Amino acid sequence: MYLSVQLSYYPLADDYKPVVKAVVARLEASGLEVHPNRMSTQVFGEFDAVMAALADVMKWSFDTHGKAVFTANFLEGDRRPKSVS
Repeated sequence: MYLSVQLSYYPLADDYKPVVKAVVARLEASGLEVHPNRMSTQVFGEFDAVMAALADVMKWSFDTHGKAVFTANFLEGDRRPKSVS
């Protein structure tokens, strides 16, 4: 089953930008399709792979950077942005 996720991450730190970039980089290293933007990051892939990557990045974030808030919207199916021709 294919899964589309919209993920927002709010580290509870004064210097939050490098922390957000590190989380996005870890998601990108998972091999999933990742589309970061100013408001959230979209993650696309097979259900088990997406859930494993999210569990990994959340645990790593808490262990490495401390307290943070993650919010996510999950939608079954392929909701990747279409290329503009």
